[in-house]
This record gives sequence, structure tokens and C-alpha cells, in this order.
Amino acid sequence: MANVVECDSLEMVRGQIDCIDRQMLALLAERGAYVKQAARFKSNTAEIPAPQRVEQVIAKVTGFARELGADPVVAEATWRAMIASFIQSELAEHASLHPPST
Repeated sequence: MANVVECDSLEMVRGQIDCIDRQMLALLAERGAYVKQAARFKSNTAEIPAPQRVEQVIAKVTGFARELGADPVVAEATWRAMIASFIQSELAEHASLHPPST
């Protein structure tokens, strides 16, 4: 964690966290754009949850967390929550791409 600034006040800590939050949100938006693209390649909604893929992602993320000095428990919980939300987003995108026939 070589990029961590030594802070001399709580306000400075909060400022650094706010900066990181903005960067994380930019990456979250980028990830979300790819999730929406994935909906185009799935023929039905049953393909969207993809539990095996979820477990692959979790395994990678917890491995990356260990490499980077992050808490793997926090990483796993965060990614599971994020993936669950993105599944809902992808379901909505899939529904908009494939409206029911009338």
C-alpha cells in the first residue's frame, strides 16, 4: 500500500476516503456498462445469475485482496453485494432488450 498518504487529521483521512470513493464509483460505472453489454449475449434470464461465474469472480477477488493487503472477508462481502445488485441491473437491461411479445 505504497500510495497511502500519512494523514495528520481526521479531516485529511476523510478527504482521502472521499477521493478514493470517487475513483471507485468511476470504476463501478465502467463495470456496470460492461454488465449491460453482457445482457445482449444472453438468450434468456436464466443465464444471468450464473452462480459458477460468481464463485469464479469471488475466488479471483479474494486472491487479489490477499496480494494487495486488503481484507479478503471485506472484499468477498463487498463483491457479493455488488454482484447481486449488478444481476438485478442486468435483468432489467435484458428485459429492455427483449420485451415480451404481445
